[in-house]
Amino acid sequence: MQKVFVYSILKKGKDEFETINKHYMKLISKYADIQDNWIYTKQIDKAQKEGERQAQAAYGDAFSSCMKGVNIVLDPGGKELDSEGFSRLVSHDEPVAFFIGGAYGFDDTMRAKASHVISLSRLTMSHKLARSVLFEQIYRAFTIVNNHPYHK
Repeated sequence: MQKVFVYSILKKGKDEFETINKHYMKLISKYADIQDNWIYTKQIDKAQKEGERQAQAAYGDAFSSCMKGVNIVLDPGGKELDSEGFSRLVSHDEPVAFFIGGAYGFDDTMRAKASHVISLSRLTMSHKLARSVLFEQIYRAFTIVNNHPYHK
């Protein structure tokens, strides 16, 4: 079964988005083993207080051991895809890992390590909302790959 990992720089907590995310994760689990990983360390907290460069480096450090298979970085400057194009990112047997950065986004080093750098939208949205959009698009991608009518 396909493995999909979602990594986010985010403090753990419950909010209204988690109900949506769990719903889509359950739907995705019909097609793939999905794991949602929240990462927020003391180093990230300290770096964010120091500035953009330090925070970006801390995000990259936190994610470096998580990179496996196809690594997809979410970045406002990344390539915009339609749902068909997005579905091609998950339509193979390799593990797929999605990375959502913190408030300062990613530096060039992290983007260079990625297999793909994509944008969910040119609109600015909160990280929590971006996660929900990502989970819905992952589900939509698997329905496209598996010819399920949801995507139409």
